Amino acid sequence: MADQLLEQVRDAVEGQIDFEGQRLAELVTTVLLGAAGIVAFLVGYMAQDIKFTLYIGLGGTALTFLAVVPPWPFYKKNPEPWLPPHAAISGVSIDVDGKKVG
Repeated sequence: MADQLLEQVRDAVEGQIDFEGQRLAELVTTVLLGAAGIVAFLVGYMAQDIKFTLYIGLGGTALTFLAVVPPWPFYKKNPEPWLPPHAAISGVSIDVDGKKVG
């Protein structure tokens, strides 16, 4: 029971996302940080107070951190089909610097 719970926690914290998830995370980062920067600048300019700009920028950065850093399930929707670790490929030999590797 405890091993299953530990395995679920390990899978959740491990942080593996697929290539499409990486692309999506980059897009989310760009959009959120850009929007937070624009809003922070406009509010700070209109209020003529640098504190508003800094607080909104910090809040946008924290929101972006929470949206991108954890391995959310929508970042893992398109896994790549990798070969098994020791896939036996018959009839293929790999030479590296004159030595057979595989």
